[in-house]
Amino acid sequence: MTPDALAAFARTSLDEALAERGDPAESALAIFRRAASTVPAYAAYLRAHGVDPAGVADLARVPLMTKDAYVAAHPLAERCRGGSLASLDTIAVSSGSTGEPTFWPRSADDELAVARRFEQVFVDSFGAAEKRTLAVVCFPLGTWVGGMFTTAACRHLASRGYQVTTVTPGNDRAEILRVVRALAPAYDQTVLLGYPPFVKDVVDGALADGFSWAPASIKLVLAGEVFSEAWRTLVCERAALARPEYDTASLYGTADAGVLAVETPLSIALRRFCDVHLDAARALFGSTRLPTLAQYDPRARYFETTAEGTLVVTADGGAPLVRYHIADDGGVLGFDAMLARAAELGFEAPPSIRARRLPFVWVFGRSRFAISLYGANVFPEMISVGLEQPDVRAWVTGKFVMEARETDSRDRRLAIDVELARGVSATEAMRDAIAGSILAELLRLDSEFSHYVPREVQRPEIALFAYGDPARFPVGVKHRYSRR
Repeated sequence: MTPDALAAFARTSLDEALAERGDPAESALAIFRRAASTVPAYAAYLRAHGVDPAGVADLARVPLMTKDAYVAAHPLAERCRGGSLASLDTIAVSSGSTGEPTFWPRSADDELAVARRFEQVFVDSFGAAEKRTLAVVCFPLGTWVGGMFTTAACRHLASRGYQVTTVTPGNDRAEILRVVRALAPAYDQTVLLGYPPFVKDVVDGALADGFSWAPASIKLVLAGEVFSEAWRTLVCERAALARPEYDTASLYGTADAGVLAVETPLSIALRRFCDVHLDAARALFGSTRLPTLAQYDPRARYFETTAEGTLVVTADGGAPLVRYHIADDGGVLGFDAMLARAAELGFEAPPSIRARRLPFVWVFGRSRFAISLYGANVFPEMISVGLEQPDVRAWVTGKFVMEARETDSRDRRLAIDVELARGVSATEAMRDAIAGSILAELLRLDSEFSHYVPREVQRPEIALFAYGDPARFPVGVKHRYSRR
């Protein structure tokens, strides 16, 4: 890490870092120009598209960068500044959930941009400027991007002067509980950082072991997937969290570009409003399918949207990304415009919420994780809501695998394998109740499903599996919710 970068991070307050300054589009153009002149692969990419960097005054004239056409087509070193890996001290690996894992080089300076996003959550949501904080990293540790990057970001917060201590049990549930039992009493609050289904598993497992979360003053930092507000409410109840807007935060990040945006108390309050008022969700996001709603610093991560409604990001770093097509469905809207639209729909921000004037980004996740049934798209988060209803949620962990399965008569049905909670044994009545709960939420949330799928085959086929089934629900790994 360069001394200048670390010194700038240490002396610049969060308020100064997030203050409105300059034109975000000009900042993105500066990243483009620097990449064009210093990154061999990007210079070649522009030549192949007939683009002269000197003539570009509008980023919209720059070709989109994609994983297939750019990342996979050029050697790793050629995508770095100077065509060398020498100045990059870490290489992370993507999860490989969409195919072959991809390597992403990082410099230590790249960690500082991500550390700002963690600082935003720890300070604005959790009040870490005044509290002794234990950060428990529950992401897998190793070459994968989540665990090591999170650990580095939390340690950078300590270098800024915050009383943040990091401990790294990784995705070992027993070890997480051991360190929380031993260390949490010495701190004002304890932050669990991990993938949503695994964090829920940790919370539920501790309760089953007779542990009370209330004395630890738990907070949750979540990343990796979209979850419902019913899920948030349920986990908050079980972890003794009284203020979901201030006790939880989801990070929108990718292996390619690090953390891009964060949930804030304001964005969570608005999302919870839309969860109750589906007409507002449809008006704001074009769907009753609820996205993750976050705020971002447009000078650190510059977002655009394509005509198809997918997100594009420009971000500096050791291997810069310029108009990189993330392939996430979503959109962006400025701070004033979002609040004006939300107010027209009946939303009032709670007066206690301190709102930074940062633009909003929403992300539905990758549509390829949906399955198609009779022309209707069924998304994993819609199934999740059905499993989080009061009548069935005590039986299940929230994990499932869905697919459009062909019957003996060559018809297609929605089939869902569901993981049961620890100690729960499957019954026919349980299976029927889960099928009914999922169907009710699909009909409420998914107009395509209710209109396209024939009524006689709408009810999903449910198979129940014991907790931790090694073939379908291995413990401690990032879960995949659909099978195609």
